[in-house]
Amino acid sequence: MHLEALDLGVVAAYAVFLLVIAQWVSREKAGHRKNATDYFLAGRSLPWWAIGASLIAANISAEQIIGMSGSAWVMGIAIGAYEWMAALTLVVVAKWLLPVFLKHDIYTMPQFLEARYDHRVRNVMACFWLGIYVFVNLTSILWLGALALNTVAGVDLTVGLAALGLFAAAYSLYGGLKAVALTDIIQVTLLVFGGILIAWISLDAVSDGQGAIAGFKTLVERTPERFDLIFTKDSPHYMSLPGLSVLLGGMWIMNLSYWGFNQYIIQRALAAKDTREAQKGILFAAFLKMLMPIIIVLPGVAAAILAPDLEAPDRAYPTVMNLLPTGILGLVFAALIAAIVSSLASMMNSIATIFTMDLYRHFTAVEGPALVRTGRIVSFTAIVIAMLVAKPLLGNFKEAFQYIQEFTGFFTPGVCALFLLGFFWPKTTSNGALATALGSAVLSLAFKLAWPGLPFIDRVGLVFVLCILVGIGVSAMQGAESHPDAIDYETVDTRTTTGFNVGALAILAMLAALYATWW
Repeated sequence: MHLEALDLGVVAAYAVFLLVIAQWVSREKAGHRKNATDYFLAGRSLPWWAIGASLIAANISAEQIIGMSGSAWVMGIAIGAYEWMAALTLVVVAKWLLPVFLKHDIYTMPQFLEARYDHRVRNVMACFWLGIYVFVNLTSILWLGALALNTVAGVDLTVGLAALGLFAAAYSLYGGLKAVALTDIIQVTLLVFGGILIAWISLDAVSDGQGAIAGFKTLVERTPERFDLIFTKDSPHYMSLPGLSVLLGGMWIMNLSYWGFNQYIIQRALAAKDTREAQKGILFAAFLKMLMPIIIVLPGVAAAILAPDLEAPDRAYPTVMNLLPTGILGLVFAALIAAIVSSLASMMNSIATIFTMDLYRHFTAVEGPALVRTGRIVSFTAIVIAMLVAKPLLGNFKEAFQYIQEFTGFFTPGVCALFLLGFFWPKTTSNGALATALGSAVLSLAFKLAWPGLPFIDRVGLVFVLCILVGIGVSAMQGAESHPDAIDYETVDTRTTTGFNVGALAILAMLAALYATWW
């Protein structure tokens, strides 16, 4: 793919505009210096639209845009289950999980674990998340982003790594979460607009210029197998999406862990001025998740007709981008960059928050602006480390996403079990919590080696159940009395507004209609 001067001009204009806006929204009133609440939680003043947009901007990156389109080229719209089920998960998080975190007035997930268990659980999980975030998540976002730039525009991998990392640092280091979240509305607007545009043009191409609606009908008629949402055991794609597990099984555990107990994601909701504002923001994100398959998955399905002989599935999205006219191509390319750098900036801020608030602050007496300075140093250090280790860690993997699954997938069941036991079983002890977290890695590795034919999603569900049993068992051996810091869930306000309830029912109805239509 070749970017013309006009396309490059559009990308450059976007970059300058974003940097200017980030600095503008980060400014402080005369005489006020940023404190930890300002930097890490945007002064607990984020409006609902910023929360929702930032949740999506943090979530959508190169692996979704390039990787999910490639998966759609292979297996069809079923890969959209990750997005659609995430929408329902967000509703659950907003109503039943988030109110607990906001009631405890926390900065981080490890801080909550100390409040519920003890400092050992906090320190262990803080170190665990820092390792995962720096060497798995941040590194993979950066590497996949550089690969996307290389695939789409031929940008050298080393140049891409440096450019993405430094750009993310330039617009996020000064303002912290406020700069990231308030500019994310621009990022998401560009992402949605560019995505709808490329979906429309690719569907129009499928119908030979008869329009996008005609193109969609052509897709359904010519590739009906790509509109199966539930795979049976005889499907070649069953190992990736094992039947009803996408609705009732392990995908719930993956989604709850990611959307409910992940600092990288939940930090935006923690920055809301109150619970109702946070819930509105999460509901907004849920509606955006329902939209994502249209702008990410459909172009991949269209590419199955437009380019059926691709040498690799990940070429699907770049191939349909070739259909875009000059100037518009630059805009969509800017949208791709927006998705990447927003995810990088969000991850950097979460790394800084956990290190500063859970480790550095815990072992020093530092407060105020010094914590902000520490956060900036940690953010920059993390992105530099990621730039240096990305190629050595990921360069030899045929699929970088495999790297993410192999590491985070081992711990996802334990993290989810650790929190849910803490929420709903008051007799869970600190030792039971630690055993649950450790058991996740041990059990996941054991099943991977002993039962290689077990689909990944089913393995996550099975290990989650066993982790719950481990936590209960270890707690029972200690006497299983109610923990002194156990959560009295009856005192948690889980009420939601009529508007929220109507929105939640709308999402449930849309999901039911989708699966009833393409079961």
